[in-house]
Amino acid sequence: MRSLVIGIALALLAVGAYFGARNTSVFAVQTLDVRGGNAEVRQQVRDALAGELGTSLLRVSSGVVAADVDPIPGVRSFTVDRAFPHTLRVTVKREVPVLVVRQVPGPAAFLVGASGRVIRTLPHSRLSHLPRLWVTKAVDVQLGSALPPHLAAAANALAPLQSAALPGGVSTVRVGKDELTLTLGGGLEVLLGDTGDLRLKLAIARRILRQTGAALEGTGYLDVSVPLRPVLSTTPQVAG
Repeated sequence: MRSLVIGIALALLAVGAYFGARNTSVFAVQTLDVRGGNAEVRQQVRDALAGELGTSLLRVSSGVVAADVDPIPGVRSFTVDRAFPHTLRVTVKREVPVLVVRQVPGPAAFLVGASGRVIRTLPHSRLSHLPRLWVTKAVDVQLGSALPPHLAAAANALAPLQSAALPGGVSTVRVGKDELTLTLGGGLEVLLGDTGDLRLKLAIARRILRQTGAALEGTGYLDVSVPLRPVLSTTPQVAG
């Protein structure tokens, strides 16, 4: 019985110490250690979390950090670690830009990440070499928000090409009902069909383009919408 009483007393002391620490400066945040991303994104995260300085680490949760960090357009995901006694560590994964959305009529241009989220506006879109997706003013494009799902698919399709580009590079993207088409720099169109098996379709397209040189030799199309039955049709370019 005596050992039981001692155990309960120790548990109560521990709980009291925990809640006491939550409301004192014993574990107050003094350092924001932000890692990952790039310098611009890291600074944005520090600025967003500045209000947590002085708050006890025991009161700072992932939900608290999310409320500050999620609205930052350049952040795709993050993890939080409380490094006692005084450091709040946040490791971020930044949005990788893959697409420029051009809204016409007018000069409006937006940089879009691999997830389909709008990262920032582009005052001079011609300075970017990324593929273009042309949309009308009727399409709702907002900084920090995701594109409509059927347009976000264009960004999703371009994401795998960051590590393994298609020969000739992608200049524009066209999106329609169950239709996703990449136009290469030389004019050849790669027809992907719907958004299913995108990585497989791109891998097949890459292999065919490398083996045939079609991306550089002419226009036409490569249809990989049915991966097991790809179709290549080219029109040779006329010199001069």
